[in-house]
Amino acid sequence: MSATTDTHPDTGTPQPAPPAGPTGAPRRGAGLPLRLLVVLGLVVLLAVLPLVDLSVPGVLPGATYTPGTLQLMALALVFASLALTYHVIFGVAGLLSFGHALYLAIGAYGLGVVLERTDLGLVPAMLLTLLVGAVVALVLGAVGLRVGGISFAMVTLAFAQAGSVLIRRNSDVTGGEEGLRLDTTHVPDALVGVADTRNLYWVALVLLVVVFALVTWFERSRAGHVAAATRENELRVRVLGLRPFAVKLLAFVTGSVLAVVVGMVYLLLQSGATPRIASADFTLTILVIVVLGGLGSRWGAVVGGIVYTLLDQRLTTLAASDAVESLPAVLSVPLGEPLFILGTLFILVVLFVPGGLVGLGARLAGARSRAARPGALAAGEDGP
Repeated sequence: MSATTDTHPDTGTPQPAPPAGPTGAPRRGAGLPLRLLVVLGLVVLLAVLPLVDLSVPGVLPGATYTPGTLQLMALALVFASLALTYHVIFGVAGLLSFGHALYLAIGAYGLGVVLERTDLGLVPAMLLTLLVGAVVALVLGAVGLRVGGISFAMVTLAFAQAGSVLIRRNSDVTGGEEGLRLDTTHVPDALVGVADTRNLYWVALVLLVVVFALVTWFERSRAGHVAAATRENELRVRVLGLRPFAVKLLAFVTGSVLAVVVGMVYLLLQSGATPRIASADFTLTILVIVVLGGLGSRWGAVVGGIVYTLLDQRLTTLAASDAVESLPAVLSVPLGEPLFILGTLFILVVLFVPGGLVGLGARLAGARSRAARPGALAAGEDGP
């Protein structure tokens, strides 16, 4: 039986048809089920970690079932979710925002204040906080997007600074510099206390899965494609009769509202909130996470959030260790500053690994496949 061929639409030359499946139809997207199975397997693996005794020396502070390790892993998942929300704004729509931390703070402080000053249960309080966060994001986004480029970044920075000042100055509501403690009166007992850290870890894992799914859906939607096109060439999008402002506003509100949700889970996990999460420095931390993992990649945001959190915790432990203090001053001083090490790592990634950690992994995998290809070709030449 001879193989069928198709005709190239431009040159008219015969082209081999795609491989057929069992029914004779071309197999399209054959890798999708495999990728889906890999993702599901990864989620299941993460879900069972609190139930097994697994230790990773130098990475985790203890076995995976212990509260301290679960707290760290849950925080890493929360930061991965937060990086995904910033990916929608910066990676998809190309909007450089210096005020993204404001929406994390709205989620954390908003839920904390509602729980403390009302008799609402956890779910109604979260819905009210989410509504407030959506309104704030819509208003501030509509104002900020009237300008573009660095001007937009400065406007978002101004809004974030104003929010930070409000948090620090209104100590009777937000706790001021001391921060806001979580009022657990209306919080389910399963989410309160060190013994229930396992449940909070699962909440953080569900948050990551939901945020990843929503970000994927938005990025693959028509609005996501238009947002990506606007990022590349806004003038061409206008010429096509589309509305870049509406799409950019939708991307901004989507990322900001998801950050509000992340802030509420952050409050439950940390049992409180501090003014630092509303600062511009915290937004820069989110930006570093996204670039470290791989700008423009959903998996890059996830990997960056997890790696950054683990590095931040372990480098702090390393900086306070006797091994570092016993080194000469020329080494002990820089190694005693975790931010110095993280900053150096960030510079190295930007200079030598522009695709981030995910890009580096893709390069290594590509190099491995290219190295194996000559052997496979040689084996094919020797065959019948």
